[in-house]
Amino acid sequence: MNWLALLGLDGWVVRWRAAVIEGAIAAEDRLDLARLEWADQKRRLGLMVVLVIALGGLTVVTMVLASLAILVQFWDSPQRAMIGWLVAGTWLVLWAAALIALISIARKAGNAFALTRQELAQDWRDIKERL
Repeated sequence: MNWLALLGLDGWVVRWRAAVIEGAIAAEDRLDLARLEWADQKRRLGLMVVLVIALGGLTVVTMVLASLAILVQFWDSPQRAMIGWLVAGTWLVLWAAALIALISIARKAGNAFALTRQELAQDWRDIKERL
């Protein structure tokens, strides 16, 4: 004998079971989204560390070569001065490119887990509407 059917609770149990299954699927989807965004964030942070190290190294090289270019400027031959400034300018351009890349990555890293936050906010609005 099915007591739930006799009491008229079988429809209620079916609805609750469906809601629990749907909630479990939604939670799994949110965890997958968070996992994907975490992998993306780790990649960005790793790239940012590499760029910080490169920027530090390029800064040292830029300062050394800029100093060398200034010293060469006062030597006798004007060709040496031109070459010194070209080398220093090249290092300066590379340093600026690394700095721009670092700033770009840092801005993207500041927006971590945006999709997960958006999805959870939408879920929270849906829950509040149902209540």
